[in-house]
Amino acid sequence: MDQTIYKIAPRPLWEAAKAKGRFDGAPVDEADGFIHFSSGGQVRETAARHFTGQDDLVLIAVDPDRLGDALRFETSRGGALFPHLYGPLPLDAVVWVEDLPLGVDGGHQFPGSVR
Repeated sequence: MDQTIYKIAPRPLWEAAKAKGRFDGAPVDEADGFIHFSSGGQVRETAARHFTGQDDLVLIAVDPDRLGDALRFETSRGGALFPHLYGPLPLDAVVWVEDLPLGVDGGHQFPGSVR
């Protein structure tokens, strides 16, 4: 696997994770027992479905090869396979973190590198 996966998170949650040295997920992740990720082809729909109108978000790009067996691709929305991490996200697996601002149309503005 060499395709980047993505996590959308509120900035304060990400800042707390950096201070802690790992990301344990958002409340929905903790409730579900795994950290939800999206592929490049899924992340825009994830933002539209679950983060509409929310600002002060970051987009976290992760190298799936650094996650080992704790990462599983499981059937979810519309029968698509989504990446789920069963355990904390180690910060050394993070490739980059970018702001995910709202545009004038109210949709999130993704970095050009997200595919």
